[in-house]
Amino acid sequence: MWLRPEEVLLKNALKLWATEQSNPYFVLQRRRGYREEGGGLAGLLVGTLDAVLDSTAKVAPFRILHQTPDSQVYWSVACGATKEEILKHWEWLENNVMKTLPVFDSSDDITSFVQGKIRGLIAEEEKGSIIKEEDPEKFREALLKFEKCFGLPNQEKLVTYYSCSYWRGRVPCQGWLYLCTNFLSFYSFLLGSEIKLIISWDEISRLEKTSTVLLTESIHVCCNGEDFYFSMFLHINETFLLMEQLADYAVRRLFDKETFENDPILNNPLQITKRGLESRAHSEHFRTYFRLPKEETLKEVHECFLWIPFAHLNSLGKMCISENYVCFASHDGSLYSTIIPLREVVSIDKSDAATRAITFSTKKKKKGRPPFFFHT
Repeated sequence: MWLRPEEVLLKNALKLWATEQSNPYFVLQRRRGYREEGGGLAGLLVGTLDAVLDSTAKVAPFRILHQTPDSQVYWSVACGATKEEILKHWEWLENNVMKTLPVFDSSDDITSFVQGKIRGLIAEEEKGSIIKEEDPEKFREALLKFEKCFGLPNQEKLVTYYSCSYWRGRVPCQGWLYLCTNFLSFYSFLLGSEIKLIISWDEISRLEKTSTVLLTESIHVCCNGEDFYFSMFLHINETFLLMEQLADYAVRRLFDKETFENDPILNNPLQITKRGLESRAHSEHFRTYFRLPKEETLKEVHECFLWIPFAHLNSLGKMCISENYVCFASHDGSLYSTIIPLREVVSIDKSDAATRAITFSTKKKKKGRPPFFFHT
């Protein structure tokens, strides 16, 4: 896999990489402990780092670095899960880049040329990629590790991943939780002890957030009578929300086929993304709270004040906008809420920039009721 060029510090005390091939401009390296008989302490240490740290350069056992003869700075340009994969990248560099580099006069020009070539290759790959995440580079790295660890079918779509701990008895095992369209997976490797879990969403009988004396806050998964506890999430509420959605979709896919067949996103699991799931969750909450038709999709949310004439006060809350409605709910959930159908709006007036206010006038106003006045 091609990587966006990043500086690499080679002078480290651990010496975790061994050089396999080299030429004046590139170095092909193998992770120490990989394919070494017995592995020894180096293999255990490397495996532990690979499982805990979030970087492909520390996950893939092979990598290619770029360096010019006059510079001590190295740049990572590619990595590979197998020797066959990394050799393809090495051969491509020898056939398409190496012959051109000697014509440049300076090391800076050589490095700029190599970086441009690699970025161009990545851009071409991303054009036809199904990866549509906020950070495509990190997601590509996680996808490489996911495929390497679990060997699930090629059509299985990784949605997102989180660092967390799995509790085996009273012992926390730090690793990575992978959420895909059909499975919940966890992988940990700590000093020779490997843990690999693959749980099908449609086999989960209980999914809940729990708190105990030992675990202040964790996610409890019950599958086929066996309990699994995951904790130490950076954002546990976000993780639990996505897990709930994926488990719900797995069940609905079995019993509500008509809905899935009519929804182009849900019908094609390869189109499901973390961002898309979060957007759907917010829309579902929006529709449920204001009791709107299921076709409504939340488009925008703005924090603002709404002037409430009968109470003679400004209520702080959120304005939620969909295709056909403008809704407002105060933060405490009880003071005030309103739904404005856009088909009833006859005019929208915007005040000057200093006031930053918007007034909605509706055609069916109750007696003595003024327009809706929103402001920041």
